[in-house]
Order: sequence, then C-alpha cells, then structure tokens
Amino acid sequence: MPLFRYKARDRHGDAINGTLEAASSDAVATQLLEGGMTPVDIAAAAKEESHSLSLQALFPAKVTDTDLIQFSRQMHSLTKAGVPMLSALHGLAKSTRNPLLASAISSVAQSLEAGRDLATALGEHREIFSLFYISMVRIGETTGQLDDIFIQLSRYLEKDKRTRDQIKSALRYPGFVIMAIIAAIVILNLFVIPTFARVFDNFGAELPLATQVLMATSRFTVAYWPELLTLLVVLILSARHYVKREQGRYNWHKWKLKLPLAGDIIYRATLARFMRLFAMSTRAGVPLITALTVVARALDNDYVEERILSMQTGIERGESITQTAAATGLFDALVMQMMAVGEETGSIDTLLAEVGEFYEAEVEYDIERLSARIEPILTVVIAIIVLVLALGVFLPMWSLSGVAIKN
Repeated sequence: MPLFRYKARDRHGDAINGTLEAASSDAVATQLLEGGMTPVDIAAAAKEESHSLSLQALFPAKVTDTDLIQFSRQMHSLTKAGVPMLSALHGLAKSTRNPLLASAISSVAQSLEAGRDLATALGEHREIFSLFYISMVRIGETTGQLDDIFIQLSRYLEKDKRTRDQIKSALRYPGFVIMAIIAAIVILNLFVIPTFARVFDNFGAELPLATQVLMATSRFTVAYWPELLTLLVVLILSARHYVKREQGRYNWHKWKLKLPLAGDIIYRATLARFMRLFAMSTRAGVPLITALTVVARALDNDYVEERILSMQTGIERGESITQTAAATGLFDALVMQMMAVGEETGSIDTLLAEVGEFYEAEVEYDIERLSARIEPILTVVIAIIVLVLALGVFLPMWSLSGVAIKN
C-alpha cells in the first residue's frame, strides 16, 4: 500500500506529524478520526521515503521477544482499563518503536475495521505472532478474559526469554574460547609452522615423528587451503539445507536432546515449557485435543511435537492423559506421577504448573553450571595443543640448538 504523510491535531489541539500506510488519503483520514485526531493535511510520501521503505523491505527489522512482551503488557493495561480495541491498536501503532511491529498493529486494526476478530487479525501475521499466542487470544475473546490472557502471555514470554538469555550467557565464554582455538590452529598451520619447517630443512637433521606430522599437516593446509575453505562452506550450507528439510529438521531436533552436557538441559527446558503452556491452556478453558495441538506446535521441536500429537489418538479412544503420555516415552517418572495425581484430583493444570516451575529452577541451576562444566574440557584441549606444539616444534629446536653449540 502507498505511504501517506499527514498533519493532524489531537483533542487538546497539539500538532502531530507522521506517516501511515493506507489504500487512499480518505482511509488515512478515517484512521486519524477514529484515533481521536483531526486531519489538517494528508499527502503522498516523497519518493525518498518510498526509497527508504524499499531499503527496509530489503533489510527488515525483527520483532524481538522484548517487543512482544511490551505489546502484551500494553494490551493488558488498555483492555483492563476498558479502552476500545480499535483506539488501543491505533495508539500502539503510533507509539511502538519497532517499525515492523507498528506496521503489523496497523494492519491488525484495519482487519478489525473490516469485521474480523482480533485472533484472526493476528493470524495474518504468523511471522510475528505464534500459533500459541493467537490461540490464547482467541480463548480470551471467547471467554471475555482478554486482559487476563495478555498478562499471562507477557509472563510466559518473559520466562522464555530469560531462559534463552541464560543459555546464551553461559555459552558465550566457551564459544569465544573455541573460536580462539580454531583461529590459533589456522594461524599456526599457515604461518608459524612453515617458518620452523624452513629452519629444520636447513639443518638437514632427522626430525621426530610429531614434528614430521605437524609439518605434513601444515604443507597440506598451505597447499590446499582454498579447497579446504570451499569444502567447509559446502558442508555448512549442506547442513543448513538438510536441517531446513522436514526429515532433517526432525532428526536434528531429536539428536539435540541427546547432546553431551547440553542435551539434558534442552530436554528439561522443553518439558518445563510444555507443562507451563499446557497448564495455561487448560486453565483458559481450551479443549484438551486443541490444547495438545497448540502447545505441541509452540515447542519449536518437531520430535517432541510428533510425540505430543500422538497423544490425541489415545485420548480420542477414551484413554486417560496419563496412559497416552506414558506411551510416548517422552515424560519422566516425576511428570507421570503428577499427571496421574492431577487426573484423580481434577487439578492437573495446577500440578503440572508446579512441576514446570521445578524444572525451570533446575534448568536455571544447570545453565549456571554449564560454563563451569565446559571450562575444564576447554582447558584440556588447550593443554593438548600446547603439548603437541612443544613436542613437535620446540623439542626439535632444542635438540638442534644443542647440536649447533657442540659444533
């Protein structure tokens, strides 16, 4: 849609300037009037603004978790205060700093004006709002508890963001160390060892096996580094292409639950997320089959999603949640016990939420220890590299220097 620049005055007579996307200038005027502003001047945006818009299309901004958390909290406050939905969305579209989210909010407002409900309007922007987010909003509209749903969503997003930030923080230092080790190995093979090799060749003495291996590796790297670099790029691109395919993504999601050190953390974090989302859905009154579908797709793990969706068949046959969950082989003894007690007492949502909090606390503790568990491994790797260099480079130099002194 074309971009229009407008000048308007609010209820207090203050001048307001801005831009809006709309089908026509009349549509812009309508939006301004509905937002409580009086249009003064509306004109098509200059070409340079359109050019800037095209650059934004090439390099689009991303909607972060922080943006969604802020949006959810603002929607909670506005709906709780009884502000009309259209006025709330128009106001947020103007105040939101992220241009991509602001554009999406404006589009949602236009969909509401066309007669759609809020969940359907949000569903037109699946790249921003997840299926779980949209489903919870739909439940909120149906039950009349939209303000409650928005505050629950903001809390869920905050917890999810905190967990991911903790994982990134724990892996940052080991990641830098690994990159430094790789860079050091490349520099040694391309520049340092060839210099020592020329020195050893000048002496013409017989070299230890470790030195011969280092020199052979260095010669190979120097001679074929373009081919090795090309092979590395091909492997990375092939891996990315494989993971993007349905079967490849499924295998990767299954395999990463078994990764050394991190696999158990990912597994328990996934369980915690499932229990938190499932408890939220059942408390909001989502039907059981629908809740399993929505929650499974919100976990971002195809392997776990398939296992959870398989529970639907058993439940449709009349089996209990505990029986169908046990058949998946996904849940540990603690979760199964709490499910069984929850079904007997009719409080499965409360018990699963408690187990989810327990796993979240365990995951936070394990993430804090993750860096400490990786550091000894990196120390051993660095020690091995230093030992190989000492045996392969410095030991022959000491021997040759001794021979030179005797001569």
